[in-house]
Amino acid sequence: MRFEHLIEVNDLENPLQTALTREELWFGLLCRAEDARAFLPGLEACRVVERSDEHLVRDLHFGSAVIRDRVTFRTLDWICFESEANEEHAGGSLRITIEEPQQGALFLRFQYQTTLPEGGGTEDGQYAAFVRSAYHQSDIDTVRVIRMIAESGGLQQ
Repeated sequence: MRFEHLIEVNDLENPLQTALTREELWFGLLCRAEDARAFLPGLEACRVVERSDEHLVRDLHFGSAVIRDRVTFRTLDWICFESEANEEHAGGSLRITIEEPQQGALFLRFQYQTTLPEGGGTEDGQYAAFVRSAYHQSDIDTVRVIRMIAESGGLQQ
């Protein structure tokens, strides 16, 4: 299954919303890479096992299930999470790209690729629709958590 959508970060027509900078948005995405517990319900531990200037390898602990993934990124542009398949998890990838069609109008594009079948009109199709909906809600929550990090002064720490 392939799935992608945009989440608006800054609504420039809403004066009540505090606009995030690209740097604050990027910092929030890096926080998701370093320790995803605030972003992934049920995640008990996130351990970085390898690190370079352009990638991380992490072990994500969901109870007894451990998922290894590789996080690659280009600073202030995109971040990609690629999970390995194992007995508990089918594997897949998520790429999050920062888009700015005009100054200050920030969006996040979420692009998923999984081994789930599309299966239009079948039980697989219903499950895929459920998964898409869950991904979309999770991505809205990602922006909410990034806003909380920015509001707490996370970038200055």
